[in-house]
Amino acid sequence: MREDSTLRSAEHALKLVLLATRRGQVTVSEVKRELGVGASTAHRLLATCRRVGFVRQDVVGGPYLVGPAVHELTLAATSAVTLRDAAAPVLLDLRAAIDETVSMLVLEGNHVRFVQSLEGQQTVRVGARLGKVLPAHCTAGGKAMLAALSEDELHERYQSRHLRTVSQRSISDWPALTRQLKMIRRRGWATNFGEGDPSIGAIAASVLLSTGEPVAAVAAAAPLARLTTAKEAEALAPHVLEAASVIQRRLRGSV
Repeated sequence: MREDSTLRSAEHALKLVLLATRRGQVTVSEVKRELGVGASTAHRLLATCRRVGFVRQDVVGGPYLVGPAVHELTLAATSAVTLRDAAAPVLLDLRAAIDETVSMLVLEGNHVRFVQSLEGQQTVRVGARLGKVLPAHCTAGGKAMLAALSEDELHERYQSRHLRTVSQRSISDWPALTRQLKMIRRRGWATNFGEGDPSIGAIAASVLLSTGEPVAAVAAAAPLARLTTAKEAEALAPHVLEAASVIQRRLRGSV
């Protein structure tokens, strides 16, 4: 009996996510009516889906909107292959232009995953970062994507405002992060000077969907000895911004 109840709850939760995705938002009364459940069950299902990011509620007592986890599943199901295909030749061109290690990152909650990476050819270089996972606020690519999120989406990913550090230079307090994100929004690119790895500097720009939502980020990384100041990052910025723009256009079918 317990197994049947668990399966039924899972089915209801999945139907709730589909309902919210199709309508854009749902209310408790709609969940009760569409799923045929009582008020307490509807509240419990919504609370569970909110806790794991499938729905969000911007106003207490208001409707439940589609959450960031749905967008991540959509990306994984429909865009992963096309994103890699769109980025592959662009990353090759970017590496040839700057001769540093280049990568593409995607957001996973409040972390980033490196999904493509090409090493530079210089003797002293940053190794390929494929598969690496780091806190988003400790990487240039992560900060570029965080800066493109709405305030609600940003807070959804950092509900506790706790910032895990991985090096002595990692951003550790929320006000410092929000100040940096504002600066990134103004200039269009982000930097990281030893924040994710004490020996690495990086610069990145986000790749946006037509909705303005960040789908990925393009990053260039170098040993900190070569990339440790804003001036050094500015020299690479046009190349990284152009690469992100080209991938963006390729994803939208205009290239």
